[in-house]
Amino acid sequence: MGKIQVLDKHTAELIAAGEVVERPASVIKELMENAIDAGATSITVEIANGGVTMMRVTDNGSGIERADVPLAFVRHATSKVRTADDLECIGTLGFRGEALASVAEVSRVELRTCRPEDIVGTHYIIEGGEQRLYEDDGCAVGTTIYVRDLFFNIPARMKFLKKDVGEGNAVAGVVSKLALSHPEIAVRFIRDGKEVLLTPGDGDLQGCTYAVLGKEFASTQIPVDYALGGVHVYGSVCRVESGRPSRSLQHVFLNGRYVKSMTVQAALDRACHGLMMSGRYPTCVLFVDLPVETVDVNVHPTKLEVRFVNERPVFDAVYHGIKAAIDQSHTRKQAVLDTRPTPEQVRFGFAAMETPKVSPLEQKIKAFTAEQKKAAPPPVSPKPTPVFKEDVPYFAAPPQKPAVTPEDKPEVPFSIDVTVTEDLPAKEPTFTEENIPSQPLPEEKPTVRVVGEAFATYIVAEMNGSLFIIDKHAAHERILYERFKAAAEPESQALLSPVSVTVTAEEMTALLDATPELAAAGYEVEEFGSNEVLVRAVPLLLVGTDVAEQLREIAGGLLSGRHDVTTEKQDWLFHNTACRAAVKGGDISTPAEWQRLAETVLWDPSIRTCPHGRPVCMELTRRELEKQFGRIV
Repeated sequence: MGKIQVLDKHTAELIAAGEVVERPASVIKELMENAIDAGATSITVEIANGGVTMMRVTDNGSGIERADVPLAFVRHATSKVRTADDLECIGTLGFRGEALASVAEVSRVELRTCRPEDIVGTHYIIEGGEQRLYEDDGCAVGTTIYVRDLFFNIPARMKFLKKDVGEGNAVAGVVSKLALSHPEIAVRFIRDGKEVLLTPGDGDLQGCTYAVLGKEFASTQIPVDYALGGVHVYGSVCRVESGRPSRSLQHVFLNGRYVKSMTVQAALDRACHGLMMSGRYPTCVLFVDLPVETVDVNVHPTKLEVRFVNERPVFDAVYHGIKAAIDQSHTRKQAVLDTRPTPEQVRFGFAAMETPKVSPLEQKIKAFTAEQKKAAPPPVSPKPTPVFKEDVPYFAAPPQKPAVTPEDKPEVPFSIDVTVTEDLPAKEPTFTEENIPSQPLPEEKPTVRVVGEAFATYIVAEMNGSLFIIDKHAAHERILYERFKAAAEPESQALLSPVSVTVTAEEMTALLDATPELAAAGYEVEEFGSNEVLVRAVPLLLVGTDVAEQLREIAGGLLSGRHDVTTEKQDWLFHNTACRAAVKGGDISTPAEWQRLAETVLWDPSIRTCPHGRPVCMELTRRELEKQFGRIV
């Protein structure tokens, strides 16, 4: 008997469903895209427990005709494609007819729908691909779909889902992208009973960007509007000084569909080349509209990848559009001077000086301190300490008193009691052969003489007949990295005022998943709203630096997928923290700092490279130097 057999229909459907439904976020994506295709102007998304136990999508679109409801849950049944030729000019978000069928195979689905011309709506229930209920229903115009108990019939798939927070953040990321792609649609997102997103739905991209990505992101954006060769590019891009350390905030929409395009990405990078700092990437909310027949969206099951008939017009339009927007808005950075009066100006009464504003917290602290001073007893001035010279007491700073006459002198002479301890040794002990300590004396380290510093980056020192050139940033970075690794407890400093940092849903998931590793590195981070995290503590050496920028860089590194293993995450965080805290090339350092750094490096042979693998020190022997000058052959 042969080994090959045809799978039964149910098993085959479960396998096919896995191509479309991987997690709750993929379900929400398919349902929202159907609502958008139905012409909805208002969409409400609600989830519970990350979407695993319940998802609900409600829209006010065109609804589904009663006779078509059962067909909507049959695989490859669709109203958007009729023939093979239609695949060459797809203008809708959905077209394969797989979404509802795949969702119904792995969950319990309940649908209520009604068209504007219908007198009564339709109520339909399907569980695990089997129809349970099909009847009339009085419901509002539009469609509401409940999805409950995802993967209830595939327990093995459940264990691959992340925690509720991670799955919920993935759903939030999908909702945010679809809300941005259609600012004319009012999108409402409810997560575990709490509304976390509401877009105005008035077609204003700036207002939609503000609602989805926050005030900080929206304030850095400049408008883009450019057309070239049948390609229309519009939306917004960030100013060159507002780049991010990762590409997570590059939102590109092709004909209203969120995509990841290497062509658009390359055009973005090229337009900002030479204007943005190295290692920074532009952020954007960019729309690219072009004829549907010039692009193929049927490349990948997730529809994230697209293929162009000709990439050059798309590249040119994006490049010139971004370049023109940046050139028009790019100005020299303005210096902001501190106009608050100095203490000297206030003390000497300079006029027309604005007094510095005091925060409510500072006012409370000052008021509390003043009350404490009033309640405390008056301080008692300490008596001056007598100093003796030739048995006559005198004071280095005599108190201001009226002259004292001989009649006013006290009759009791001034005296001091001195107690002598009898058990003190009469003389210092002397070492003999019998009482010499047995511990070996510390090994004498070679002398390190710092010659100087070159280019404010390299320390030049000599030791044992060799000349050493030390990269002070690389050396300091390795020293701090080893210090972080060896510390039993992280050297952390709590912030007086916690810092709120706006991040994407994906970045938040990466940060929350790495909470233990962040804590071990000295960071205390917690969730704070739908797209914000709160930083309560940072490593001690990073106090006073830009906390928000630190966290965004960390989130970008974690999100890149290169640090999936716990040990890799921890090691990378130590790398990142050490790199930020280390002295930089070009920073001004004192001779004492040169000496300390040179001794640490040259006395420890294990310090050879920085955590990134770059060499820390280069040795030039005296013999080699004299050979170069012809002193020896």
